[in-house]
Amino acid sequence: MLRKIYDWTMALARTRHAERSLAGVSFAESSFFPIPPDVLLIPMVLAQRQKWVRYALICTIASVAGAVLGYFIGAVLFDAVGRPIIDFYKAEDAFGRIQQWYDTWGAWGILFGAVTPFPYKILTIFSGFAGFNLVTLILVSILGRGLRFFVVSWLLHRFGEPIRMFIEKNLGLLFTLFMVLLIGGFAAVRYVF
Repeated sequence: MLRKIYDWTMALARTRHAERSLAGVSFAESSFFPIPPDVLLIPMVLAQRQKWVRYALICTIASVAGAVLGYFIGAVLFDAVGRPIIDFYKAEDAFGRIQQWYDTWGAWGILFGAVTPFPYKILTIFSGFAGFNLVTLILVSILGRGLRFFVVSWLLHRFGEPIRMFIEKNLGLLFTLFMVLLIGGFAAVRYVF
């Protein structure tokens, strides 16, 4: 089953819809969607390594645009849209602790969320809810998301074939590690904050 999903994703990475799909997932992940764009970015770069800068740029721009949507959800649509998203991720108890974290770390906290598996949508929604400076959020998002996506893309570009072979050989282990990081990010919302 896992191998079929991997093969499907690799095939999608070569289609004319790949870049739009990457942009859509990157946009949605910063505001409400649980799956990170890495699931498309990695096979796309592996499929066409010469386009690594383009793919990283698509991810970054779409992710920052999604962060603005997340901010808008928190600032204007919190009760109607933001609260259900927060409830879905079981992050309602974390909101008070995130406020203290923001008071202490500010933009550094957002940067942390932008480059780690931490669910970035929680921070973008909270930023709008708390009235965090939108320009600062955008600048930190450009820096953090850009760093994350460009480093991943460059590594795949630079070491592509050995990484592709490693991924294919260790698909089960890497999927498990990916799930641990994803779930760990959501657990951090509940238990760290």
